[in-house]
Amino acid sequence: MQAVGESERVNDVPGVVQALLDSQTPHAAHFIVTVYGDIVEPRGGTLWMGTLIEVCSAHGISESLVRTAVSRLVASGRLIGERNGRRSFYRLTAAARREFTAAARVLFFPVAAASGWLLWANTPDDLDDRIWVRIGEGVAMAPDRADLKRPEGLLFRMEAEQGLERLPDFAARLWNLDAIAEGYSQVITRFTPVLQGLEQGQGLNGADALALRLMLVDQYRAVALRDPRLPLPALPDDWTGGPCRQLFTRLYRLLSTAAETHIGLHFRDAGGFLLAHTEGSQLRLQRLAQDELA
Repeated sequence: MQAVGESERVNDVPGVVQALLDSQTPHAAHFIVTVYGDIVEPRGGTLWMGTLIEVCSAHGISESLVRTAVSRLVASGRLIGERNGRRSFYRLTAAARREFTAAARVLFFPVAAASGWLLWANTPDDLDDRIWVRIGEGVAMAPDRADLKRPEGLLFRMEAEQGLERLPDFAARLWNLDAIAEGYSQVITRFTPVLQGLEQGQGLNGADALALRLMLVDQYRAVALRDPRLPLPALPDDWTGGPCRQLFTRLYRLLSTAAETHIGLHFRDAGGFLLAHTEGSQLRLQRLAQDELA
């Protein structure tokens, strides 16, 4: 796999983007969650159904699939429907906004890598198995991350004292790191040509920039939210999470000027057009810029 920035000149970025959009149709409900998380949540949390249908159509999702997926998101307690005349609007519930805020922290406000390990001696049945792994009867282990909520009960903090060279093999047996690494690799492979073209001075119109940004977030989110974000010594030397994070940060920022201008011109809620920029959307970009310089 080539590193970011190591390829021949890309001469047709719009063509590459269209090929990406044509290559696969995202899962409707997952993609709508991406739209709300990336665009709507930092702009008040409400969107007109007509806008949602339009943005989904660029990704091959039909109107009927959009309506079915929205109905399921309403039934699951993530969206609430409202009417204004003949128009339908859907806003995020309070629970969904908390969920989306937590996801945004992973995507846009990452914290330092885990420094060690947690051992919990009081494991219920509803453990988040993306992070917590059972290692015995009533005992589970997780990375000691600053953003990880501490569960109630008997909790230990641990550090590896010796045999650190065996830590990656140990971690690979407990967490499905191969699948996560493959997911990161796929994101790198798909989006590197576009990043290279943009860095070579080519541009995209607002609609294409936004469509690509949503596709990037949708696919990166699917991997990043499954990543337990283990301490660095527990990861293999060729871990693809770092390069993928670099690509996501750079490409998201490069797309955002045109994408957010398009949002301000075409996306509506019950009060009119959404703002192109808000304090929340700008804070995300600022944090990504800091992340890229780190």
